[in-house]
Amino acid sequence: MSHLAESSSYLSSLRERATGQLTGGVRSDLARTSTSEAMAVLYKLASSPSTACDALALLHELQVHQVEVDMQHEELRHSRADLENHLARQTNLVQRAPAAFLVIDETTVVCEINRAGVRLLGAASHGVLGQSFASFLTAASNAQLQSMLTQARAGAPPQTCELHFLPQGGVSRTFLCTADKEVSSGRFILVLMAPAASS
Repeated sequence: MSHLAESSSYLSSLRERATGQLTGGVRSDLARTSTSEAMAVLYKLASSPSTACDALALLHELQVHQVEVDMQHEELRHSRADLENHLARQTNLVQRAPAAFLVIDETTVVCEINRAGVRLLGAASHGVLGQSFASFLTAASNAQLQSMLTQARAGAPPQTCELHFLPQGGVSRTFLCTADKEVSSGRFILVLMAPAASS
């Protein structure tokens, strides 16, 4: 047996013995043991010349474990800060994008929308959220939208189609649209852009 394996086996044995002393011989999760009880066991082991080495070895293992936990906590804190910064950047990008981004559910109810989407639909954001996106479209474009959602549901690559909006202020509008399935929520992401002006 290697020295590393022997050391690991020895430390595991110490942990089991300490757990046994702390719990009266009943196996338990050492992490649930109070600090004062753990210190009492260490003190008891350190008080006897025959177990003083065991106490030092156990104390060393606990200190190493504490350092590992502190390092993991610091890494998690940094990871969380990085994720929060990344989320804020992505949210800012989507909100400031010139294209309209919408998240709709299976019934085409608008769940999320960016600024460009609000401008495109010509309403305040609180007036758009909860409305059916299909209610802004002509009957033919509504059928086209349902076809796009069916393809997205089946996992087909997003296709770009023209959607014709109901006239607003007497003006008819047409936008290019792609639809994709949002895996995490089961909703759909729509991206709408004005078609390029013909020369």
